This record gives sequence, structure tokens and C-alpha cells, in this order.
Amino acid sequence: MNYTAAVITVSDKGSRGERVDTSGPMLEKLVSEHGYQVVHTAIIPDDLEKIKSELIVCCDEQQAALVLTTGGTGFSPRDVTPEATKAVIERETPGIPELMRAESMKITPRGCLSRSAAGIRGRSLIINLPGSEKAARENLLAVLDSLEHGLQMLYSEGSADCGTSN
Repeated sequence: MNYTAAVITVSDKGSRGERVDTSGPMLEKLVSEHGYQVVHTAIIPDDLEKIKSELIVCCDEQQAALVLTTGGTGFSPRDVTPEATKAVIERETPGIPELMRAESMKITPRGCLSRSAAGIRGRSLIINLPGSEKAARENLLAVLDSLEHGLQMLYSEGSADCGTSN
């Protein structure tokens, strides 16, 4: 099954045109190469209400199966992407950010500093990724192969063959 995706870059400087966004386009390309149809992209500032609103648009109006954010997951006072995500999701999916952090720790000890979150709103899976192109790519690749099965379960009426191994 082919799924739709949305990519949201969260960056004050990017939204003002002061920095070229490389993470968002890289994520668009990566998910497209894995069979997703990108139906929505945006660059928005690090603003809690704007992030929540954009996530709701992607899930409820665009009905994207996969919603990826890049940026806003660090320790800066304006890094509020995880808080916005947690405010709009209905169910958390803690294993996704856990795996991303574990894989990041193999590359850099700073991987433990990511505050990424993930969860489900309706039939959309939202995943927060770091803002750097390199880290966003590494984090998404850590979980990308598992996402199809997760989306199959999300879109199924039952168990989506959960007993089968891959």
C-alpha cells in the first residue's frame, strides 16, 4: 500500500528566509524514494500554537498517513515541537523516539539530548526529527523500515497480520 506524507520544517530562521532549509527537502526525497506520496510541506516558526495548528492541518485536513517534523527538538527555550506534538496526539508511540535516540547514541553521545516525540492522531502518525539534515536522516532511517507495518496496523480494521515476522 502506498501512503501519503507531510513534512514540516520548524525553524524561526527558515520561516523568515534567513536560512536555507535542507532537512525538509531531504526528508521529502527520502520518503518519496520509499514509496510515500508527499502531499504537504511547510516551513513554520518555533511557535507552539503554529506547530499545533500545522500538525492538525496535516492530520485532519490533508489526512497524511505520516507527518514528519524536523527541528525544535533540542533544549533551546523556543524548541517546543515535542510539546506541540504531545498536545495534538491521541496516543503516544514511545518506541519510535526510543529507537531513534538509541541509534543516535551509536553515532554521537549527544544523541541523548534529543527530545523527539511521536504519536498517533486519527489515522496519522506524527514523528519529530532533529533539525540538522544529517541527524534527521539518521533518525528517520533508524525507524523507516518499521513504519510500513505500523501504518498497516493503523489503517487495518484488525491486527494487520501482527503474528507474522519480517
